[in-house]
Amino acid sequence: MKIVVYAICKNESQFVRRWVDSMSEADQIVVLDTGSDDDTLELLRASGIQAVQEVITPWRFDTARNRSLELVPEDADICVCTDLDEVFHPGWRALLEKAWTPGCSQASYRYTWNFNPDGSEGHVFWAEKVHLRHGFQWVHPVHEVLKWTGPGLPGPKVTVEGMQLDHLADPAKSRAQYLPLLELSVQEAPEDDRNMHYLGREYMFRQDWDKCIATLERHLAMPSAVWADERCASMRFLARAWRAKGREDLSLTWLLRAAAEAPHLREPFVELAQLFHDTGDWAGTVWAARRALAISQRPRTYICESSAWGSLPHDLLSIGLYHMGLLSQSLQAARDALALEKDNDRLRGNVEIIRAAAEARQGG
Repeated sequence: MKIVVYAICKNESQFVRRWVDSMSEADQIVVLDTGSDDDTLELLRASGIQAVQEVITPWRFDTARNRSLELVPEDADICVCTDLDEVFHPGWRALLEKAWTPGCSQASYRYTWNFNPDGSEGHVFWAEKVHLRHGFQWVHPVHEVLKWTGPGLPGPKVTVEGMQLDHLADPAKSRAQYLPLLELSVQEAPEDDRNMHYLGREYMFRQDWDKCIATLERHLAMPSAVWADERCASMRFLARAWRAKGREDLSLTWLLRAAAEAPHLREPFVELAQLFHDTGDWAGTVWAARRALAISQRPRTYICESSAWGSLPHDLLSIGLYHMGLLSQSLQAARDALALEKDNDRLRGNVEIIRAAAEARQGG
């Protein structure tokens, strides 16, 4: 089985050696440099990597990805697309070979998109950038995805348990190009509900609340927007936008709709708990936090947000219980929060405050 890693890059010399070491389990590595003016290209070639430089104008991620895929030899069996700021955990190739079955077309693997300040995993989901050499192409100017263009239907996807790719990004890297490319993507494919959701989310990131609201409402009205998890996310983002505009009533409405849309997800309940906390509704805080914590299965999709699976729901539950006078329960929730974020001084302080209050009540 011939496995080839392919990538695009620009001015990423600081990542070259780490990336090459991580990808070295492949039979071959090919890279399209899209116009570096540092020594990225030289370092790649010095490491024995087949690297070609070509400036893509106008810039589009799908065009660059497809050009880099063209560098992969025709006789490759499996293509693995990564970026230079990503690293595989050792042993990834053996896991991939073991999971790959005749007739399959794509593989998914665990992907850590970012890390928390304490080094723990942040946003985690399962990516699918491992695929057959033939029958696929990249589409969309940004947030590009693989599209099957081969004959008939693609073969099934396999899940590679234990295969882990970590994103160790440069925090100074700009997102400035994302918005115009997303706007272009929606212009090119106005029927694509995923792109519409991404565009609304990008407006949210940029705090352009009116465009965020209009775009996400467009997403929810699309006949093809049927995936409950993504619809729930659009509703949560609408809640954030309306709250930023001073409309907590509409924020609550959208969060309740989000929870009803996808009651299997923690995220809407955590955001409800936060809203109830911020408005002093302690019974609501406790209800929503407990509803979130009752969901124990972490989704494998990109919709999953790290905050919902960290200390936050336990912390909100503890605070709500404290204000309701349920100190023993509050103390346990505070300890649960601290166990997930051991270096958080505020959480540690909460444990001490609640313990002291509980002891004082017992003493009285």
